[in-house]
Amino acid sequence: MKTIFSRTTFLTLALMLSTLFVTAQKTVYDFTVEDINGKKVSLSTYKGKTLLIVNVASKCGLTPQYADLQALYEKYKDKGLVVLGFPANNFMGQEPGSNSDISKFCKDEYKVTFPMFSKISVQGDNIHPLYKYLTTKKENGYADGQVKWNFQKFLISPDGKLVDVITPREKVKDAEIEQRIKKHFK
Repeated sequence: MKTIFSRTTFLTLALMLSTLFVTAQKTVYDFTVEDINGKKVSLSTYKGKTLLIVNVASKCGLTPQYADLQALYEKYKDKGLVVLGFPANNFMGQEPGSNSDISKFCKDEYKVTFPMFSKISVQGDNIHPLYKYLTTKKENGYADGQVKWNFQKFLISPDGKLVDVITPREKVKDAEIEQRIKKHFK
């Protein structure tokens, strides 16, 4: 016996399956990380916010970008922007300190109030799962690419998806970069 689906039934089934696939795509909200004090934090805490995830370092020529990131955070946190700092020692040993040293440096030198997280690896064999997601198109649905240097920025839309990558040398205080970020506010 042959079963024939009507065109409407077939289209309805196809729509249901595509919705299921889209819903199943991983987002940054699927990750749990440790804050700078070692406390587990689910990134789902930031659902509905525009996130700027940045790998940071305290002994880099780009370290002054901390000031720009802090200013951007203060300017737009009421609009839903959250900057998330992830110290990493992947590039010429430019983040050698402990989490405690990093936290003190950020507060003392740059008055950082945006969330800071425990030191991780952003490339290589020990890459943190969050950064594997951010750099693998198969996982993020946006683009493949490796972290090029300290202060690479990953822009996450309020629905938890990667929507832009801002290179290390691009500064968030530049008008064009600020516009790229602002267009993702809710």
